[in-house]
Amino acid sequence: MDQANRSGGSTEPDEQTQSPQQRCLPPRSEDTGHPAPNPVMALDVMTHPQAERADRAAQWAQAHRAELVERIARAVRADGTIQPLHGLYLSRSSKPLEPLHGVLEPSVCVIAQGSKEVLLGESRYRYDPLHYLLATVELPRISQVLDASKERPYLSLRLELTPALVGAVMADAGLSSPPPGPADVRAISVSPLDANLLDAIVRLVRLLDSPAEARVLLPLITREIVYRLLLGEQGGQLRHLALLGGYTPRIARAIERLRQDFDQPLRIEQLARELGMSVSGLHHHFKAVTALSPLQFQKRLRLLEARHLMLDEDLDAARAAYRVGYHDASHFNREYKSLFGVPPMRDVHRLRAQDKLSTSTINSVRNNARFDADQASAAG
Repeated sequence: MDQANRSGGSTEPDEQTQSPQQRCLPPRSEDTGHPAPNPVMALDVMTHPQAERADRAAQWAQAHRAELVERIARAVRADGTIQPLHGLYLSRSSKPLEPLHGVLEPSVCVIAQGSKEVLLGESRYRYDPLHYLLATVELPRISQVLDASKERPYLSLRLELTPALVGAVMADAGLSSPPPGPADVRAISVSPLDANLLDAIVRLVRLLDSPAEARVLLPLITREIVYRLLLGEQGGQLRHLALLGGYTPRIARAIERLRQDFDQPLRIEQLARELGMSVSGLHHHFKAVTALSPLQFQKRLRLLEARHLMLDEDLDAARAAYRVGYHDASHFNREYKSLFGVPPMRDVHRLRAQDKLSTSTINSVRNNARFDADQASAAG
């Protein structure tokens, strides 16, 4: 019996008997005799195109964000907020700001540069150029620009959303109801800004340079943005803005009632009865959506309007308190200080004198204090 048979029948020479040329050749397949595939090389062939696609996508997103920064910075050259197109607000700040109290209407907010935090009840929502914020109910909130400087100012946009618009896009897309799940959807949240949504946002801002095109394309791009939002992570939340079933629309009606009658005594039993809900059910579902109780919500609206009256109409604290439904000045002073940190008139003097506020900044503060639907707060 020869050496090959004694070693198990292999006819391949071992490493000691191989010539240098043989040792350099790739191993052969036992079935075909052809060189066996190298698993490392095969994996590299499969992953290399994927890596290239990921690199291209990252470069594309970076270029779009850079364009967004450049276009908003060119449109808003001084600190403040402007409305260059219907429903579109652009904001700029060259320094971090103190917390601003105001009302955020249904809208999508995107940051091109910097970061911001929104406080709703006890919940905090921070977002930046990689994330967007969506609000689907008119809510009193506290917001604060965190990252901003003269070299890298905070730059953002806010696009208003209406129930009619969302409902129309849902109908066209065949989205007639929210996905299964609880109806108590928190009316504000933050999600990653994906490539398709970023692309639509950039094309929206490009319209600033083309007023003639904006008349035609603004409604179309806005509808595309709504469509992208409906397909995204917060699609279920957005659908509640337009639908008639479930608890959320009833809470939206409660919010509208409180907004209109903020200066009237709150009769929670009557409101619950009109909405077809129990008092405990109204409290539970209202807080699930807004993070505030009905009484807290009304109080915020009253104090925000009182601040607006003192700033815009030069009312003293007592007259402003009476206009918004307070009949006890000391009670008003306590609640005002609890929300804003200082007594009413000291707060107004501080706002007027702080760093010699520019006209645009004063207008921003005033707009954030308004809650009338026709005088929307400028937030982004």
